[in-house]
Amino acid sequence: MEIKVQPKLIIHGGAGSSLRGKGGLETVRRSLYQVIEEIYSLLESGTSAKEAVLRGCQLLEDDPRFNAGTGSVLQSDGQIRMSASLMDGTSQSFSGVINVSRVKNPIDLAIALQNSPDRVLSDYGAAELARELQIPSYNGLTELRLQEWIKERQDNFKRTMAGVVAEAELVETSHSNARRGTIGVVALDTYGKLAAGTSTGGKGFERIGRVSDSAMPAGNYATKYAAVSCTGIGEDIIDECLATRVVVRVTDGLSLKEAMQRSFTEAQEHKRDFGAIALDASGAIAWGKTSDALLAAYHNGEKIGDTLELPVGTEVGHILSCEC
Repeated sequence: MEIKVQPKLIIHGGAGSSLRGKGGLETVRRSLYQVIEEIYSLLESGTSAKEAVLRGCQLLEDDPRFNAGTGSVLQSDGQIRMSASLMDGTSQSFSGVINVSRVKNPIDLAIALQNSPDRVLSDYGAAELARELQIPSYNGLTELRLQEWIKERQDNFKRTMAGVVAEAELVETSHSNARRGTIGVVALDTYGKLAAGTSTGGKGFERIGRVSDSAMPAGNYATKYAAVSCTGIGEDIIDECLATRVVVRVTDGLSLKEAMQRSFTEAQEHKRDFGAIALDASGAIAWGKTSDALLAAYHNGEKIGDTLELPVGTEVGHILSCEC
């Protein structure tokens, strides 16, 4: 008979500059909390970490405010291309899709590949998988993202990346410093099993064919010891191999807090711009950021909290909850 543990959950909706207005902040908080409430209830009822991560990613992909699924940013040619991955920490199985179009939930393709001999597919292969699964064609374009792209086209794409959160205020401010968004979910279920999922629309305005960290172990990784989902500038995440680095350090004996602090200290020395959320098998919840803001929320088994108003310079790798 398996011993049940208190489930834990942390999710994110991107990282970058602070949200411009209290209204935007409260709207993002409400969106994140709604997902936390639904997914944590599933975990308490015995849903597996992998299934909870799948459902959490679907909900965040369906929220047009975040840069994943509906509301994804447009690439330089005006097309939406999305990437997503899921990793089951128990089986240590990683699966994902790269630059897929015309699907509502890229994470659905990632989980469909969990037991496949070919577990990461790019554009044409992912499209063929969607047809095999009879997933209906879907257009995730929103008016805000279209207007954002039109403004940047008029300015000859002076910004190298689109806004992390789809707000009218960001659209009106062409040269916002907001950084890139992904969505991510990391869960510990009642049986002590971990899983992580990450999904993104990309940087926005990027060269056709650019590959995001979200469909790589650099940006999404889990074992039986720890699980991590990253957000921010994908190239920085890839250069640090961030998610895998944190998990390997926990596997090698560091606490989650120590692993996050060491990894983010190194990242700051390299002037990286990103954030990450993490859980370990003991139930410790951690986050870290080198960017101004991390749009994350969590449930520590007792209450919901978030990182939305934490000031710049807050200690990276800060443990929000630890039940060892």
